Amino acid sequence: MKKENNIKGNPVDVRKTRGSAKPEVIMPVPASLLEMPEGYADFFSELKERIACNRIKAVLSANSAMVLMYWDIGQAILGRQQKEGWGAKVIDRLSHDLKKAFPDMTGFSPRNLKYMRKFAESWPERPIVQEALAQITWYHNLALLEKVDDSNTRLWYAKKTLENGWSRNILAIQIETRLHERQGKAINNFQVALPPADSDMAAQIFKDPYVFDFLGTDDPRREAELEQKLIDHIQQFLLELGQDRAFPDRQAGAGRAGGRGHRG
Repeated sequence: MKKENNIKGNPVDVRKTRGSAKPEVIMPVPASLLEMPEGYADFFSELKERIACNRIKAVLSANSAMVLMYWDIGQAILGRQQKEGWGAKVIDRLSHDLKKAFPDMTGFSPRNLKYMRKFAESWPERPIVQEALAQITWYHNLALLEKVDDSNTRLWYAKKTLENGWSRNILAIQIETRLHERQGKAINNFQVALPPADSDMAAQIFKDPYVFDFLGTDDPRREAELEQKLIDHIQQFLLELGQDRAFPDRQAGAGRAGGRGHRG
């Protein structure tokens, strides 16, 4: 039986030194909260809130830039169509060329480009988009486009979404139950605010694939897709040769891939 390190004395002291005593442990065990000076709990709480708020500010800033870019693209498409009579074929071709130019971005599907055009058509004034609509996610804006016809009502729901941190699903429910009629939809001023740090909207925006694609930070998922495409290509090649029985089980390959260590 393996002998434990010979550490004697007060149990608290033993626990505190055990981390540094074991060679396989890099960091020592932190001191007990009971040993922290008065005011430490408040200090930590303030720092935690500050970090959470700044994380939300950062991701909302990226989201805002993306929504404004979508508006710009929609305005450009709308202008060409109105001026030169371009039709749906142009959007399909534009989608193909944009996805080829930016293969790591998923926001350039024909359907999403049409949403961008509708978004720009519904909000012809850029300052309103920048002040209000760019403060909520693209998913929320799509819900407003699909479910609300009146622009003032859309602005009211956009403001309430930001104030309460509603998810897209909650926003849809509030629209369907006509919350604006029960509370009144007057808007005196749209003040830019942060959604609550623990809200559904805050949680969703940190996982928003549109924002990740916009920032170009989706490499792990892209590598997995690339690996899968290579597997598909190899399998198709072997099937064409009539050697499908020689191809190993794909699930086994996926299991091996899942067992790899995390890359730093």
